Amino acid sequence: MVQRHRATRLHYDFRLEIDGVLVSWAVPKGPTLDPKVRRAAFHVEDHPMDYVDFEGVIPAGGYGGGDVIVWDAGTWEPYKDPDPAAAVANGELHARLHGEKLRGTFVLIRTNRPGSGKDGWLMLHKRDEHAVDGWDPEDHPRSVLSGRTSEEVLADPDRLWDPHSGARPLKAGREELRALDALGDGDTWHVFGRDLRVAAPDAVLFPGRPPVTRRELLRYAARIAPTLLPHVAGRALNLRRFPRGAGTAGSWQRRPPRHAPAWLTSLTITEPAALVWAAAAGALEWHVPATGVAVIGLDGAWQDQLALARLYRTAFEHLGVAAGVKVSGGHGIELWVPAAGDTTGWVGSLTRSVAAVVPDLAHHGAPAGPLVLAPYSPLAAPGAPVSAPVGWDELDDPALRPDAFTVRTVPERLAERGDLFAAVLGPARPLPPLV
Repeated sequence: MVQRHRATRLHYDFRLEIDGVLVSWAVPKGPTLDPKVRRAAFHVEDHPMDYVDFEGVIPAGGYGGGDVIVWDAGTWEPYKDPDPAAAVANGELHARLHGEKLRGTFVLIRTNRPGSGKDGWLMLHKRDEHAVDGWDPEDHPRSVLSGRTSEEVLADPDRLWDPHSGARPLKAGREELRALDALGDGDTWHVFGRDLRVAAPDAVLFPGRPPVTRRELLRYAARIAPTLLPHVAGRALNLRRFPRGAGTAGSWQRRPPRHAPAWLTSLTITEPAALVWAAAAGALEWHVPATGVAVIGLDGAWQDQLALARLYRTAFEHLGVAAGVKVSGGHGIELWVPAAGDTTGWVGSLTRSVAAVVPDLAHHGAPAGPLVLAPYSPLAAPGAPVSAPVGWDELDDPALRPDAFTVRTVPERLAERGDLFAAVLGPARPLPPLV
């Protein structure tokens, strides 16, 4: 089995079942059928067998954080040495693969002595009937399980890898949502493999016509969790709780309270059930530190903000910078750029460059503060508006409004258009110089 794994760097995890575990090598450039090519491979720790069909997301901040697809699968048999465990220990393994993509005889040879540091190996394909000159794994990007690419799995993952308990579902099933509909006051809801006690499910949390209840917020949190989780995983979530609903006194929650379930030990979110707990606990806004991104907040008259956002769109295209745009749910627009290091100076230079084009609007663009409203977070306001990502093309739509999307409309919109903030999930890179 081979997984395509985008963590800190893209690599392929080559795994062979030996003695009930998955003996594994990380292959940065991926296996190839080209017999002229030698690939570097690094022997890593064995993985449990329940990892064999894992396709989904490993939370950011942990070991191997990133998206994973099952790139190839099949059977294999040892060649030359009938004892593969001994062959690995001796530093030379010959294997015949019968995969959907990889076929024929592969050889793995250790290139350094055991105990000398990184366990480096070489991987090669012998010249046999399955050899193909010039064969590149990147020309075959789709999962053999789902038919999806890494980008498609990241945008809509099905499962999350929990280092303590293995794979967890990332989508609430129909039965779980039906159970939510029948939930009474103080009942326990089993969702995403966790038990959550829900008080007053029909309490109004967002006034409006019609008002939005806790039950509706829970449904929204469960449906949005697969998409939201990669955007907040590894970051300490800062919750703004309104136990009596929007319009009442709110308070900040930066760590789980005493009445939180025992499994919730931190608000650094690593699983979807934690987001559902936040909704159950009256957290109507979900804020995250602005780390790994440069965030530019726009304000002022709505038409002025749209004009500015379109100018930034042009600047990003010119600079070759991937970025996302979202409406705040209230009155503004935010621009997010994945970036490494201190971005304050770069953002300041960019805003001054844009200001030079439209000096009357110069004061309407500025770096955001240390905390920002997470994408897809509700806003504590009537009607439960959502801080929703939008497409860059939507900036030209005269019907676009900052509070146009709500917890009732965002899930269907997401199903139609996908995660419009996917560009922000890209690796944080140094920002290009501004000249």
